[in-house]
Amino acid sequence: NIPVVMKWYNPNMAASILQRFLLPVRRACVPQSLIAKRCLLSAAYTDTKLWEEREHEPQNLADLASLMDRTYERMFPVSSLTVSRFVDSITCKEEVHQAEYYLYKFRHSPNCWYLRDWTMHSWFRQCLKYGARDKALYTLKNKVQFGMFPDEFTFNLLIDSYLKDKDYKGACAVVEEVMLQETFDLPTTQILSLYALSKYLTTKPGLSWQEQRSIGTALMLAGLKQENSTGLSAQVLGHALIGKVEMTRGIHAVFHKMPLIWTPGYFSRSLAVMERVCSDAGDLRLSKEVLDTVQEMLQDLSSPTTSEAGEENTTENQTDESIDEEDELEMAKLPLYLAKFKDLSEQLQARGKVESAGLEALVSRLAQETLPACEEADIAEYRRRVQEWEAERLQLIRREEEMRAKTKQEQEARKAASDAQ
Repeated sequence: NIPVVMKWYNPNMAASILQRFLLPVRRACVPQSLIAKRCLLSAAYTDTKLWEEREHEPQNLADLASLMDRTYERMFPVSSLTVSRFVDSITCKEEVHQAEYYLYKFRHSPNCWYLRDWTMHSWFRQCLKYGARDKALYTLKNKVQFGMFPDEFTFNLLIDSYLKDKDYKGACAVVEEVMLQETFDLPTTQILSLYALSKYLTTKPGLSWQEQRSIGTALMLAGLKQENSTGLSAQVLGHALIGKVEMTRGIHAVFHKMPLIWTPGYFSRSLAVMERVCSDAGDLRLSKEVLDTVQEMLQDLSSPTTSEAGEENTTENQTDESIDEEDELEMAKLPLYLAKFKDLSEQLQARGKVESAGLEALVSRLAQETLPACEEADIAEYRRRVQEWEAERLQLIRREEEMRAKTKQEQEARKAASDAQ
């Protein structure tokens, strides 16, 4: 039998089999960070198990809708508990549309200030669960009309859902709302927001001046929370985008409906961040991609043809904004800003303070390094909050039962008094 075995022996096949067995071993030796990059929220963060395990009251949506309609017709306030039950009882996309109507009605009722935090959270979870993310974004954009002011954990779930679908424009629309509500407190929210913004900018979108202002503000505010190369690069770009709007539309257009200070000089603030990195003795750096983008902005704004076109565009499209004397003084500083930018860029290059990676790569690296630890803290806090919400909800249920019992007793007492007469 030995000659037969030797006859069928194939060296290439043996090598292939050997490689197949050694491949798992080689993979095991490679650092996990090189195998897969982690840039989105984990399954544990987005898991719905904790939320769905809450104690539920069996409800009939038709009955709840009828109850609310009758209550509104009688000019009485609907309780926040009733609205909460309606949202929690959604079982399909069509019922999401019904809930939207009653959320609007509640917001325009005497009880409008009592929409519960858990009801908002439940609303966004239901929208994501039943494929009605457009409704979630619509109520978020029209928060004044619907009373939707979610917490950062809820914001993160919504941003993440857009990121997983690679809908970076939609993710940035949510980030804009985070920016307007100034809720960049959680590191996870900061990183997700920066990731969404950097991803969207890599698509080279044609941004309107309003989009430049909102994206610039979001980059700046989220970047201020990150004391690292990623955050500082975001600040430089964010201030520059706002500065571009300031130069072409005036300072009034910058702070209108924005959480920004009224003081002119946003390009100056961008340069101040560059100066700070230059004088830093540590390993802080600025992205070359960001520096190139800012340089291009300054050169375009300093170009005579661009300035004339910008002036014509400003005159044609201007509404409430106006270019005043202060704005003209700021525009006159453009040559100085450009000269100072070039000087600082040379200093950064000479001191090894220029990062070759773009903003997107910096944010991805930051997410990979810090998101897991940040998630653990968020999940622990979320568990605590859900327990508080449940305790508050049960307290409201008990209060409701007590009120019903009291009302029933009063009705029986009046009936008894009437019968006695």
